[in-house]
Amino acid sequence: MLHDHAKLISAIAASGEIVGRKKLQKMIYIAKKRLFPFDEKFEFHFYGPYSEELTLRIEELGNLGFLKETREEKGNYYQYRYSVTKSGKEFLENQKLKMPDLTTIFTDLNKQTARFLELVSTILYFDHLSKAEVADKIATLKSSQRYTDEEIEAAYAYIEKLDKA
Repeated sequence: MLHDHAKLISAIAASGEIVGRKKLQKMIYIAKKRLFPFDEKFEFHFYGPYSEELTLRIEELGNLGFLKETREEKGNYYQYRYSVTKSGKEFLENQKLKMPDLTTIFTDLNKQTARFLELVSTILYFDHLSKAEVADKIATLKSSQRYTDEEIEAAYAYIEKLDKA
């Protein structure tokens, strides 16, 4: 019971603290695409791949007292910080969770900006298309972000780095 919830706690624990709902979504999606065993379903949304299941599980983990969600006012928007509580750590210790080590990938993902992870996750979402078709999708769907060719190349290089890790 709560096996998928335990996986999310494990990911957040490996990260220490994750700042931003969008960043959390992208980190889980990218790890899933790199074959880590996350089961949430993702659809393409305004900010790239998004999972309603993930949003609900994170809310449930907060309600259970396993995750701490801190809301900070940042002028005209709110920013959320996520960390594992003592109860969450105890819950995780009592689970018979079979997960690969998440520390390396989640530490690395957490160092990236949400903007960059949005680009990486968008590229991975369209990984069945050619590089030129992906670039067209980015230009169309992410026109407000104004990603440069250099940023797109950096995202592809980052994906290759993750594949080698």
